[in-house]
Amino acid sequence: MVKNLFGKLFGDKGYISQPLFDLLFDDDVQFVTKIRKNMENKLMPIFDKLMLRKRAIIETIYDQLKNISQVEHTRHRSGFNFLVNVISALIAYTYQEKKPSLNIRLPYSNDLPAVIV
Repeated sequence: MVKNLFGKLFGDKGYISQPLFDLLFDDDVQFVTKIRKNMENKLMPIFDKLMLRKRAIIETIYDQLKNISQVEHTRHRSGFNFLVNVISALIAYTYQEKKPSLNIRLPYSNDLPAVIV
């Protein structure tokens, strides 16, 4: 695994497995997925539950970057060409008129929980 990696990894139900969870947990990465029908319910922070709902929007953005901006092209002759392709795709994406939005509003104070609309 990658060293010095921490945070949360939001995944699909298809990735649920105890060995993967344990491997990520040992590296300080929290693996968050929805539960399957045959699994028992577990308590989950509301932020994680709301972020799982936003996965569809995030995957839509990835799909647009891959298909419309052709970011998935893998035959670059240098690392510089790869970076130019990725940056130009991100710039082109910012000029699209209709973009999906997560509508996340962060509070000004660290004392308050994040509000997701």
